[in-house]
Amino acid sequence: MRKVTSTRPSKSPEERRAHAETLQASIVTEVEKLRETGEWERFLTFAQAFHNYSFNNLVLILTQCPTATYVAGFRKWQQLGRQVRKGERGIRIFGFRQKKLTGDAGDGEKVDAGEDGAKTVAYFPVLSVFDRAQTDLIDPTQPDPGALGQRLTGDDPAGIYDAASDYLTSIGWTVTREPIPGEVNGYTTQDGSKRVIVDADLSPAQAAKTVLHEAGHVLLHTDEESGEYIEHRGIKETEAESVAYIVAGIMGLDTSKYSIGYVAGWSNCDPDTIRNTASRVLRAAHTLANALTDNPEQPELD
Repeated sequence: MRKVTSTRPSKSPEERRAHAETLQASIVTEVEKLRETGEWERFLTFAQAFHNYSFNNLVLILTQCPTATYVAGFRKWQQLGRQVRKGERGIRIFGFRQKKLTGDAGDGEKVDAGEDGAKTVAYFPVLSVFDRAQTDLIDPTQPDPGALGQRLTGDDPAGIYDAASDYLTSIGWTVTREPIPGEVNGYTTQDGSKRVIVDADLSPAQAAKTVLHEAGHVLLHTDEESGEYIEHRGIKETEAESVAYIVAGIMGLDTSKYSIGYVAGWSNCDPDTIRNTASRVLRAAHTLANALTDNPEQPELD
């Protein structure tokens, strides 16, 4: 087993406990502030343009594109100011259509009688949708309404990336830097291969934050059924990014420019969602911060 790289804490265990709780509470405060800004209104308008996909379609989407965030059809993306890149492969899902019945229904078609007695047939054509990462802004001079957070720039002076990578390796995971198309910064595999992939092109600071986010998923979500993650993805992403924000803050890296917007988006800017995850987030943050520092005797966070 590789020796886990650690960083030396500047605070006592009790001070770090208080710091973690303060950081978690600050997420709620900053998200509440964001609700009052034009940035959130632009994002909300963007988010409301998307369908509420069925559970089966969500499974299809995430099976074909595990890093998908927002998906829409070719023309819908154009209406939203984005263009699907040439050569991108569509994600196949089932649509829903109805038509008036003019003859006998075919196999697999469901016939319903409307209020006027007329019969309609429902059918489920296979459609192609595309993830936002497969698109580009049509006018790059205009702000992207779907982007709340800004990727971090700068260095990782505390060595967070190396420490977190060594910790994940020590518990049986593989961490690699690989090119990831589009806007996804990293992902954790859900197929049992126990891999964490971080985009090779990220700045040291963003890579450090991203590996903490993925470590949050490892600690909190990888033992769950895949259906649980898909059905409650907003909560899972809220939890993982909150862990990253807290642990990074304890170790001297301010990720608020990225993390607050990310949490707001996945929590639907709902402070109660963030509050309700606090206990799980703080426990995971405690575990991770403890592993990345020289002090193994921290009191457990509630």
